[in-house]
Amino acid sequence: MVKELAIRTSGLYKQFDKHIAVNNLDLEIGEGEVYGLIGPNGAGKTSLIRMLAAAEEPTAGEIYLNGDRLRRDKTNPTLKRRLGYLPDDYPLYKELTVWDYLDYFARLYLLKEPKRTKRLHEVLQLIQLENKRNSLISTLSRGMKQRLCLARTIIHEPIILLLDEPVSGLDPIARMQFREIIKVLQEAGMTILISSHVLSDLAELCTSVGIMELGFLVESASLEELYKSCATQQIVISTLGKQEALLSELKNNPLVEDWEILTSQNSIKINFSGEEKDSADLLRSLVTAGIPLTEFHCTQEDLETIFLKLDHKQAS
Repeated sequence: MVKELAIRTSGLYKQFDKHIAVNNLDLEIGEGEVYGLIGPNGAGKTSLIRMLAAAEEPTAGEIYLNGDRLRRDKTNPTLKRRLGYLPDDYPLYKELTVWDYLDYFARLYLLKEPKRTKRLHEVLQLIQLENKRNSLISTLSRGMKQRLCLARTIIHEPIILLLDEPVSGLDPIARMQFREIIKVLQEAGMTILISSHVLSDLAELCTSVGIMELGFLVESASLEELYKSCATQQIVISTLGKQEALLSELKNNPLVEDWEILTSQNSIKINFSGEEKDSADLLRSLVTAGIPLTEFHCTQEDLETIFLKLDHKQAS
């Protein structure tokens, strides 16, 4: 079954004076996906997200949300209500309480009672700030403020969520709390595009990723496909015997690309180009050769390593 597209762009192009921020970009994101957008500073990620949020007019090209053409004019207000957009610098009214802040935006979206109060309680429970509903925003921690911004972004129940660097500057605990909320929203069927430099978070959250470079979308694939095509399998092998004997056996295996001797652990870490079956064959051959093994641990390169290996450029 082919998944319907929540977001599709065709020939999307954005130019500021002489600077081309987004260049002929074709993007497809299926319904219910969490799509991670990565790339160096100046790659065009924020410009792309702003156009998808109808906050920026494309110089050329088209944007479709669930098959409907998105325009920045007033011809499709219903379509824009499907969107929730959290920029990386959204202002907070620190003199308001948490409840009043959310109530203000709920009223802007024309939510009527009793639905409005019900919705406020729902989002406060989701972001775990019910006990802070009467607190001034100025008294909240940075992580709480960012979760409050997310609550404001979803108060009108959008079906597409656009997040630009949502965990920037957050500590590990705050990032974990934010990730858990995103997982709940995905399970509820929301399509989420998230830009972040914290690639470990994206690796945990995303179903697909896109890599931007100098305005171009140079990679776009499911996370599984990206790992399969770009990630090198790594195996840490430890022995009770001499490393020389282990290394001699490894050198005879054509799937061992290179190795690193971990002297403190009497171990060797290898880059292995084979598949899971080949790893099992390697283990079997070492045991048959009489190598006394204490560890044979398979891992693969993480998303950050893959990104750095692809050697993408940063705009000057």
